[in-house]
Amino acid sequence: MSKRIVVDPITRIEGHLRIEAEMDQGKIIGAYSSGTMVRGLELVLKGRDPRDAWALAQRICGVCTTTHSLAALRSVEDALKYEIPKNANYIRNIMNAVIYVHDHIVHFYHLHALDWVDVASALKADPAAASAAAQKMSNWSKSSPGYFKELQNKLKRVVESGQLSIFTNGYWGHPLYKLPSEVNLILLAHYLEALDEQRELVKIHTIFGGKNPHPHYVVGGMATPLDLNSETAVNTAQLAMISDLIDQAIQFIEQVYMPDLYAMAYYYKDWLYGGGIQNYLCYGDFPERSVFDRKSFWFPSGVIVDGNLHDVKPVDPWNESEIEEFVNHSWYTYNGGEEAGKHPWQGETIFNFTGPKPPFDTLDTENKYSWIKTPRWKEQPMEVGPLARMMMGYATNHRDIKPAMEESLRRAGLPLSALHSALGRTFARGIETRVLGQHLRKMMDEFIANIKSGDQVTFNPEKWDPANWPKEAKGVGIVEAPRGALAHWSIIQDGTIKNWQAIVPTTWNAAPRDKKGTQGAYEASLMNVPVHDPKQPLEILRIIHSFDPCLACAVHLTDLENNETLSIKIE
Repeated sequence: MSKRIVVDPITRIEGHLRIEAEMDQGKIIGAYSSGTMVRGLELVLKGRDPRDAWALAQRICGVCTTTHSLAALRSVEDALKYEIPKNANYIRNIMNAVIYVHDHIVHFYHLHALDWVDVASALKADPAAASAAAQKMSNWSKSSPGYFKELQNKLKRVVESGQLSIFTNGYWGHPLYKLPSEVNLILLAHYLEALDEQRELVKIHTIFGGKNPHPHYVVGGMATPLDLNSETAVNTAQLAMISDLIDQAIQFIEQVYMPDLYAMAYYYKDWLYGGGIQNYLCYGDFPERSVFDRKSFWFPSGVIVDGNLHDVKPVDPWNESEIEEFVNHSWYTYNGGEEAGKHPWQGETIFNFTGPKPPFDTLDTENKYSWIKTPRWKEQPMEVGPLARMMMGYATNHRDIKPAMEESLRRAGLPLSALHSALGRTFARGIETRVLGQHLRKMMDEFIANIKSGDQVTFNPEKWDPANWPKEAKGVGIVEAPRGALAHWSIIQDGTIKNWQAIVPTTWNAAPRDKKGTQGAYEASLMNVPVHDPKQPLEILRIIHSFDPCLACAVHLTDLENNETLSIKIE
């Protein structure tokens, strides 16, 4: 007889996610992913000036704070066929790469590491042995016996106080934890060091965009004055500071993040659950010339089906027959019926909550059970994110990605096939961080050289005036966000937004079943996974966290006071 495990909320993510799993004979035989907040930001954008869309859209999320701005900017600029200056392209690319490196470091250490690192075990470590192990892993300066001893003493004081703070409710001592005590102590030390590194890195956003989170942008370029000799613009000293911060991040990646990943892969190389659908979608990103020239994208685009790396298919977000969203198992409805999917240009956000009011015992999985819609590429589910991008880079013989993957897999002793797993998804994110750190350095060097050549332009005023716009226009803004393929579709009519729809990475990955009953990436990744202790389902957390969920992106707006879904009225 089957038993249902309910994990609600999934913690160490952004937003509210509920996972239900049907267990039989110690394995998961059915899985259901539910976003438990209601989405509505698309309705807020209707009727607005499209030049303001980036500022509103970036409030979708405070974690991937810059990516929704970039998607919104590109959507409007695509609709208006509005080119931006070369310097603006550099600045946007650099800011996007910075949020990748920042986001991936935060995810590995602060959101995902505790699925692999046993905090209680670190209390038993020998600091001298931890120091010796750390020095074998890399030449990172913070690796003395005294350093690890002091950290261990701090941890003991926290435990003895009875107030575990961020370490409360962990499954410490679970038999799935395999790291030696000394390695647990090393990764715990780096957990704390990563808090400092992520704080430093986003200073780049404050220089280029005025603040973080939610830095400033402008349709047509960047509101970032450049003058090497001015005190009121981005000058030589600030550019030097940005360069130093990039070098500091690269050092952290090379000497801390990657060695930790290799150590983790060594001890968990046999834990290869969570592969899921093995369909991967990428839009591509980091245009080296113009966002309108997709051939110049550093990240390649395409679709891989059933893990076949020898047959990369093209993807076209502008093609209305390719990407559709279904609502058969989502708390929405469509005018004209729910059987057919809708391309986002025809997309609608019509609430249709039919389930029991929360809190509820179990989801009604035969009917509607999530506030997340179900996107499909040619009616097929897709996984998006770092694993998808690294697989795409490998399949397309990318000049930077493929060699980095081969080297990293060789050092970790993992075959390429091992990447189709929770461990592989986490490992791919680290490889991506490494290659992006190097690409960030390259882009910054090119940007400085361009400024020194005499080009200081960051804004193109050509189409800023709505009088120069067509009566109706529609566009798509594509971005490879840290968590995967992101796109905003816009329709502009008479100078205002007529319709706006976004499909975000977590919508792809966390989607409920479609009309055929086909599972999305989260649900499929949990199938046939053995669970050692249903009361401590560490296996579920490992797999779901490996995707780095951001439910705030996928769904929005909830009543925290009454724990009820909101009734939204649009006048």
